[in-house]
Amino acid sequence: MDDNRLGDFLRARRAALRPHDVGMPSHGTRRVAGLRREEVAVLAGVNADYYTRLEQGRERNPSPQVIDALSHALHLDEDARTHLYRLAGAVPGDRPSSHSAGRVSPALRQLMDGYPDTPAFVMNRTLDLLAVNALAQALYSEFTPADNLARMTFLDPAGPTFYTDWNRAAQATVANLREATGFEPDNPRLRALVRTLAEHSTDFARLWQSHTVRGKTRDAKHLLHPDVGPLTLTYQAFDVREAPGQQLVIYHAEPGSPSAHSLHLLGSLHATRRQAHSPHVADQPDTIEGPQR
Repeated sequence: MDDNRLGDFLRARRAALRPHDVGMPSHGTRRVAGLRREEVAVLAGVNADYYTRLEQGRERNPSPQVIDALSHALHLDEDARTHLYRLAGAVPGDRPSSHSAGRVSPALRQLMDGYPDTPAFVMNRTLDLLAVNALAQALYSEFTPADNLARMTFLDPAGPTFYTDWNRAAQATVANLREATGFEPDNPRLRALVRTLAEHSTDFARLWQSHTVRGKTRDAKHLLHPDVGPLTLTYQAFDVREAPGQQLVIYHAEPGSPSAHSLHLLGSLHATRRQAHSPHVADQPDTIEGPQR
């Protein structure tokens, strides 16, 4: 993983902007794409040499005022601005506690089972699936295993077919992992995952260098399940307050839509298969525990 995360992020975001994006005239021949360091410094109201030291890693602790000024100059959205704060070590108290990394509370599992008609799962910042309800297990049944959303997207053969807009899913997945580096830059699990993905997927390696940052909140998903066909779902992601770093993600379909009917059918098929596999399945909890990370 990157040694100069702050500088790399600033450099990537500077390269993504053109002078006309920020209302500046363009003078002379540009050797590289994007804004010049001096232009960012002017926009942020900081010394050009100081900004150069930030990018080069010779200065790593800008003040909150400088961070805000750079965020404005680089046109960062809220996720990217928060990420910049974390990279600069200016966001205290947002590291997950050690006990919350892989365990999902019984109360949260019970809540997930209260959504029998919609997929629900709990994941951590590394996108490991820590627990899934029965319908989420059915939704991800084509993945072997359904353990980590990033691995499933980039390395599992089912990924490109399951995600009908794979490029969008891939970009979002990488942006989610980039956000995780701001929270947990030294997380060995995160480092190992990024290394594995970069070694085995040229698409991941390319997208990783964009330094795009995005958190999971709400979005649409277009999926193709081999048992029930196309699914258009919307998800909502909720932070688990008692376990920092965990999120509860709930998918749902528009009531009365073909996707809602397909989800109901998927649940029925999954229940029938479980019943056939185990006569005592009715006595077992619906929530399936994901891999411990």
